[in-house]
Amino acid sequence: MTQQSTSQNPGEFPPLLGLAFIMHKRFRGESLAELADAMIRRAEVNPLDVNALMDLSTILQVQGAKEAGLNVLTLALDANRVYELAASKPVCIRLLAIMAPGDLMVNTPLPFLFENSDIQLSMLYLVPGEPIPKPLPEHDVAIIAVSDTSHTHELLEQLVAEVPSWEKPVLIQPAALLRTSRQHAFNMLQGIPGISMPQTALTTRAALEALAAGKTPLSEWLSEGGFPLIVRPVDSHAGIGLEKIDSLMHLSQYLETHQASEFYISPFVDYRSADGYYRKFRVVLVDGMAYAGHMAVSEKWMVHYLNAGMADSAWKRDEEERFMQTFESDFARRHAQALQRIHSSFGLEYLVMDCAETAAGDLLLFEVDPGAVIHTMDPKDMFPYKAPAMQKIMVAFRDLLLRTGQAGR
Repeated sequence: MTQQSTSQNPGEFPPLLGLAFIMHKRFRGESLAELADAMIRRAEVNPLDVNALMDLSTILQVQGAKEAGLNVLTLALDANRVYELAASKPVCIRLLAIMAPGDLMVNTPLPFLFENSDIQLSMLYLVPGEPIPKPLPEHDVAIIAVSDTSHTHELLEQLVAEVPSWEKPVLIQPAALLRTSRQHAFNMLQGIPGISMPQTALTTRAALEALAAGKTPLSEWLSEGGFPLIVRPVDSHAGIGLEKIDSLMHLSQYLETHQASEFYISPFVDYRSADGYYRKFRVVLVDGMAYAGHMAVSEKWMVHYLNAGMADSAWKRDEEERFMQTFESDFARRHAQALQRIHSSFGLEYLVMDCAETAAGDLLLFEVDPGAVIHTMDPKDMFPYKAPAMQKIMVAFRDLLLRTGQAGR
């Protein structure tokens, strides 16, 4: 990918549809094939129609064609680095999001926070090692939307040096993002009362092969606990490659089927409730204030909202509704000190946490990352309680932008 000017004008073409629009269509069960064909035709008629290329990249990735989508993304970014998602109302504030090339998990999915909004979103894609364009696109507030991964680490370190010289206020400082990896998060939060987070170590394939062969002890990486372990490839998301490993033989079998070169390992924590179900919560901190993102209840330890059977179980939805409606007086109050300490530790104005509760009542943290999605895509007839909860987050985020923009004037 070569550096290109950011001064081209995608506004000359039909407007960008964006991630939220495309994902809403997919969640409604609508086929994206016709939309993809329309984008292909637009790009064939005018190869400089970068909005068509960007939307096509998103469509392909949403359809599961990740490699093809990333190839189209490269074409789009070779032609242009700034993409505009227009506000649906008269513009109140112009937000510049700093983005990194990569799949849909690399950047914070901001478009979901701005649906039917008066916020104009400009997305500037940066490549590590390249000079950051000066001046930056016009904006009132900037936000670093890049998640910390092995592929974005260099860019975030570059931004640590660059951001202090920017004229307008910047949310989500890159130095703080570099502390959100599983390993760093454990190091920051261990020993804090009310918070439990399994020790996490970064290791290599060769090291795990030596462990599986009995040549090195597990204590070389983890000071607490033995088997079972949780093993996952670095940069994996949504449970891909994540397994509970019960023995050295099981670890050897796992390595035969997973070809990554680096892995995270941590002790397995059995967080089942008394009724035998696992409950995982998504909690959002906006400027230190906690909001309910979702709650999933599952028979399985690896809980993801989409595989927890929430749509198939009225009692699970009833429980999630109670969680959301009583969040401020119940969950947030019980864990108030822990949530405040998490906010103080990371110093991020926007942070999403996946967590549970231990039998002792502590907040059990799995992951902290501004890049986790918060959305309103669930069917309103089945999940009528979710839209109001999401609206609270959207309003809080908009208020944060307004305060930040006014302070920077």
